[in-house]
Amino acid sequence: MKHHIDFSVKGHFHRHLLTRNSIRSAVSCTLNAEGIGDACEISVLLTDDEEIRIINSSFRSVDRATDVLSFPNSELVPGAFSIEDCEMNNDTGRIILGDIVLSVPHCENQAKEYGHSFYQEVRYLTVHSVLHLLGYDHMDEGEMKKAMRTREKLIMGEK
Repeated sequence: MKHHIDFSVKGHFHRHLLTRNSIRSAVSCTLNAEGIGDACEISVLLTDDEEIRIINSSFRSVDRATDVLSFPNSELVPGAFSIEDCEMNNDTGRIILGDIVLSVPHCENQAKEYGHSFYQEVRYLTVHSVLHLLGYDHMDEGEMKKAMRTREKLIMGEK
């Protein structure tokens, strides 16, 4: 059984197919790297800065646009994935991991800023977001942030 990604698009963006393929690839790589062989579901919304600002304000009380938001469906422990801690979709038998909201314009701007491709930025933000869905966090400067950055680099193939 394969992972399922439910895509929604709010706005008019080119590169939809390649963006979706980049996201699918990053989701699979991240789940494989984390040792998750069970089929999972993730919802992804591709949107603009205004929409992500509204979502960020509504759910996090931060009134500004951002690159990506993650909304985990369950509170998981990083590196200790257990199917018993997850909600299942009874119709499909897949684990429901959560939702990702990605600002396409933010990705475009950050790709230019960091000097790499739009698709590399999409892949990185997807890896980052899926790790959040799996319980990783980086809100402090401690061990959790270090562990998350280490996982991101490993999954992205960096040294």
